[in-house]
Amino acid sequence: MSELYRKMIDEALMAQHADVDMVSKKRGQSFVIDDTKAYLDVVNKMKAIENQSKAVFRLHIDSVNTHFNVLKSLTKTIRPEDDPFVEHYQTPAIMEILCEEDEKFKKSLDAFIVAIGKAEALVGLEAARRYGGFYGPTCVVDFALIPGSTSNVVNRILKNVDIPVAHKQAILAAKSWGMNTSYGIGEVFANQVEKGATLAAAVQKEIDEVKYIYESPVEAQGKLMDALGHQSFDVRKYMAEYKKRMAGAVKAAMDEGVHYGNILTVPAYCVGDISHHIAQSTFNMCKDDVIMAVIEATTEVMDSTLRKAADKFKSEYQILSLATGSSAAAVEYILELDGFNAVMVVDMLTKRFHNFVQLYPTRGAAAELHNCDFMDMIYRGWKLLDKSMRLRNGQGGRLVPKVSGFDVDL
Repeated sequence: MSELYRKMIDEALMAQHADVDMVSKKRGQSFVIDDTKAYLDVVNKMKAIENQSKAVFRLHIDSVNTHFNVLKSLTKTIRPEDDPFVEHYQTPAIMEILCEEDEKFKKSLDAFIVAIGKAEALVGLEAARRYGGFYGPTCVVDFALIPGSTSNVVNRILKNVDIPVAHKQAILAAKSWGMNTSYGIGEVFANQVEKGATLAAAVQKEIDEVKYIYESPVEAQGKLMDALGHQSFDVRKYMAEYKKRMAGAVKAAMDEGVHYGNILTVPAYCVGDISHHIAQSTFNMCKDDVIMAVIEATTEVMDSTLRKAADKFKSEYQILSLATGSSAAAVEYILELDGFNAVMVVDMLTKRFHNFVQLYPTRGAAAELHNCDFMDMIYRGWKLLDKSMRLRNGQGGRLVPKVSGFDVDL
C-alpha cells in the first residue's frame, strides 16, 4: 500500500503547491480565471491505481474541468463578494441528476421533505437558538464539528424517516461536506423576526425554505444568489451547463455502485481552488507579507511531515490525520512565537461573537464559518504542542509534536 499512500501524498501536495505558488506569484494583482490553470493541470494528471475507483476520479476530474470551462465561458474574473459561492453550484445540480436517474432515491428525498414539514418544534428551536447566539460561535456547515449546524438539524430529522440508510447518508452528506445550496439554518427565521413577523410565522417561513432547497435545488440556489446580489456571472446558466456536462460522470458512478453521499460531495469538494482559493479575495489578502509567509510555512511543515512518514502509514485515515494535525500544530506554533495561543484566541473570538450578535441580529448564517474552523484547528494544535512540551519537561531541544504516533516537522 505504500505506493498508493505516496501517490495520495504527492497528488495532494501538488495541488497545494500549485495554489500557493500561484497566489505568491499574483498576490496584490488582478485575478482572471486563467490564473487557476495551474491547479487544473495538476488535477488532469491524476489517475486511479490499484483499488481506487475510476468513477470517483472521473467525478473529481470532470467536475474541475467542467467548472473551469463553464466559468471561463461566462466571465473573465469573479468579484471577491461572489467567490465564496463558487463551490455551491455543484451539489444542487448533482442532486437533481440523482433524482432524475433513480426513482427510489427521489422517493426517499420526498419522504424527507415531508418530514421537514412536520419538524416544526425542532426547526423552530434550532433557528431561535442560532438567532439568539445560544451556542456561541456557530458553524452552519461541518467544516468544524460545532453545535447549531444545518447538518445537525438534517440528521435529527432523518432519524425519524423510514427510508434506506444509504439514502439517509446521502441526504446528510449533501448538506455536510456537500453543499446543497448556500442556505444555512435559521437565516430566514432571523430576517422574518426582525421584520416584525410572529415567531410562529417565522418558523413556518424557515420550514418552507429548508424544504425548498431539496424540492428545487438549482432554482433555490439561483434565488439565494439573486437575494445576495451576485453579479460576476449568470449562476443559472452555470448550473444548467454544469448539470448537462456532469450527467455522464454521475451515471457512471451510479453504475459502479459509488455511494450517493460521495457522488454528491466529491464534485463540489474539489472545485473551490478555481476562483475561490485562487481568487481576487486571496490575492488581496496575501498582499500582506506575514499572511503569505504563514501559508508558505504551514505548507512546508505539512509537506515535510507527510513525506517523512510516507513509508510508515497503515491506513489512509492516518494520512488525513497527520496532514490536518501537522498544519494545526504549525499554525499554533506560529501564534505562540508571538505570545498568543489558542485559548486566548478562542476567548477573544467568543466574546466578539456575542457582541456581533447584538450589533447584527440578521447576520449571515455562515458569518462565523471560518472563525469556527480556525478555532477548531488551533485548539487541536495547542493540545498537540502542550502535550509535547510537557513530555519535554524543560529539558530543551527541538519541539517535536506527535500526531497518531508520527513526528511533526516544525
